[in-house]
Amino acid sequence: MEKLDFAADKDRAKDFLTNFTDDDGEPKYLNLLQDVANRKIRAVQIELDDLCSYKGLEEGFWERVIGNTKRYVGVFAEVVDELMPEPTEAVAADEDRDILMTQRVDETSDSADPNADPRQKMPSEIKRFFEVYIKAVTKNTPMTIRQVKAANIGQLVKIAGIVTRCSDVKPLVQVAVYTCEDCGFEIYQEVTARVFMPLVECPSSRCRVNKVKGNLILQQRASKFLKFQEAKLQELAEHVPKGHIPRALTVHFRGELTRKVTPGDVVELSGIFLPIPYTGFRAMRAGLVADTYLEAMSVTHYKKKYSEYELKGDEQEQIERLAEDGDIYNKLSKSLAPEIFGHDDVKKALLLLLVGAPHRKLSDGMKIRGDLHICLMGDPGVAKSQLLKHIINVAPRGVYTTGKGSSGVGLTAAVQRDPITNEMVLEGGALVLSDMGICAIDEFDKMEESDRTAIHEVMEQQTVSIAKAGITTSLNARTAVLAAANPAWGRYDLRRTPAENINLPPALLSRFDLLWLILDRANMDKDLEMARHIVYVHKTLESPSLGFTPLEPTVLRAYISAARRVTPCIPRDLEEYIATAYSSIRQDEARSNAPNSYTTIRTLLSILRISFALARLRFAETVAQSDVDEALRLMQMSKYSLYSDDRQRAGLDAISDIYSVLRDEAARTNRLDVRYAHALNLISRKGYSEAQLKECLEEYASLNVWQIHPNTFDIRFIDP
Repeated sequence: MEKLDFAADKDRAKDFLTNFTDDDGEPKYLNLLQDVANRKIRAVQIELDDLCSYKGLEEGFWERVIGNTKRYVGVFAEVVDELMPEPTEAVAADEDRDILMTQRVDETSDSADPNADPRQKMPSEIKRFFEVYIKAVTKNTPMTIRQVKAANIGQLVKIAGIVTRCSDVKPLVQVAVYTCEDCGFEIYQEVTARVFMPLVECPSSRCRVNKVKGNLILQQRASKFLKFQEAKLQELAEHVPKGHIPRALTVHFRGELTRKVTPGDVVELSGIFLPIPYTGFRAMRAGLVADTYLEAMSVTHYKKKYSEYELKGDEQEQIERLAEDGDIYNKLSKSLAPEIFGHDDVKKALLLLLVGAPHRKLSDGMKIRGDLHICLMGDPGVAKSQLLKHIINVAPRGVYTTGKGSSGVGLTAAVQRDPITNEMVLEGGALVLSDMGICAIDEFDKMEESDRTAIHEVMEQQTVSIAKAGITTSLNARTAVLAAANPAWGRYDLRRTPAENINLPPALLSRFDLLWLILDRANMDKDLEMARHIVYVHKTLESPSLGFTPLEPTVLRAYISAARRVTPCIPRDLEEYIATAYSSIRQDEARSNAPNSYTTIRTLLSILRISFALARLRFAETVAQSDVDEALRLMQMSKYSLYSDDRQRAGLDAISDIYSVLRDEAARTNRLDVRYAHALNLISRKGYSEAQLKECLEEYASLNVWQIHPNTFDIRFIDP
């Protein structure tokens, strides 16, 4: 009865593949088979969405496909064999395989023996140059690993998780071909499991009649092998119940699905849930217990890498509209975590972290990193961890970890024994998993000092060097580090110096492009505004009006992916300006008694990287002076809380401080004129606004200290 059912289902599958049409009225699967015949593709993917929508099928057919998927993959493969058309283009095929197949067809047609052993007949599997996959219904919500039970054995299931480990791609024998030394016949053995027992005696009729135990020799070149890869899929953090540890599931990838995932990818897999018995000594210990695995049928990435991101038609138009907006820098930054109050400059820095600068490779092979590293150090309750979580959600590839729960091995790489090959293999840590992405490390100050030193090489050289268990190698870790830390005594102590409060070694601090010091000061107006914002968010579950609609994370990701394809350069007329700005920062630090930062030549590289990122946001091919000014302003604003406190203790109000800045600039250049744009740039680096500058200009103009141009607002000191 079962055979009759499968025969009828074979006719139904044939009708579906022949008559199904897409939205344009084209025969979808017949066109797909033509591409397979022309050797353009090797995978035939049957989508269950199409089976559900096809009107000519018997009701319940697609439920049977879901319930016994392994068998129906074979049914569809047989139908594809019958429907496979002749190639319409010149086929660049494998010559060795074609010659072997031609010889085999001639031999089997000449020596057709009805009494021959079935193993002498050529299996259909060896003739196929394609693979058949069945993709689950798209609209179905993916299951967690815990929800896959024994009732799902043999069924098609859809699971979401993160890939933690991938093996190398190895050849897996699918059809073993032997040649008999006595009769010369070719014997075929189909292999359906991970292990098999090779044939040793020839089963041909000639050897049986002659009563000869023909010796069989395995022909490696004539056998059929399939690409095989094994991976570990782990539960997502949000799917793990409280108090439990995440579970993992073994996934087998075959054929064209290999090399589709890498460790660290968050994926959605549809596949067949199957048992696999233990073999060898483990079988004696396991008894009747069997392990389970997922035979993958399709792979869908939740967030694609920037390099793999393909812009759709509507996204391209939307990005072009956004690029023409003059205020796109502010809109993009305010769209990052709009529910969090304030932190405008911090969000701008995080936006530049997502964009990054282009990587530079010199002619002698030396590499200069383009990724920005940012450390957010501040008092408790200033939303550092929330910002980290949001950036990981926006980034296409990101790993979130905490300092206390991370060891040096967990951050870099661990050496483990592979259960399949019994060899020592490397398993990447958080920094390796976030390659070409962002690694967010919370509670950075709680890390052990020995573990924190593991980050030094990653932050500057962007590699992880390993010399363990006979494995000496260097792994790529091209990641941007986003760290969050508390000051040394929990809260920032104003009685101590910044160096004592920060409590991080200079070797590590100099590697951060921006170190934000966020202090929680009591301010009546600001606290009232923040409290209203938080109450509004709790009440409506959305951010208050920003004057525009915040961009969705998908739009942000698309814009950033387009911006990262731009490679700007520095014009020759800006080189002296940047060099002068860097030298003045060094001089300011040398004059101060308590340095607020460790300024090295890495600071100059940080200015260049931030300027490149700002130019990328504008899709500009060259860096403008405004980009350099904004980079300098961000570096100055990151320590604004400290400077404002120093000014208060020195007894300087904002107007007096602005006047002293402009007076010092005029004395430095030995000129009486100061342009308004230059003055605005100088005071913005100190954290002052344009309104405060205008107030200062009016006040000192009334005292006849300087004159102001009525149209351009340029300043001219009155020579005493």
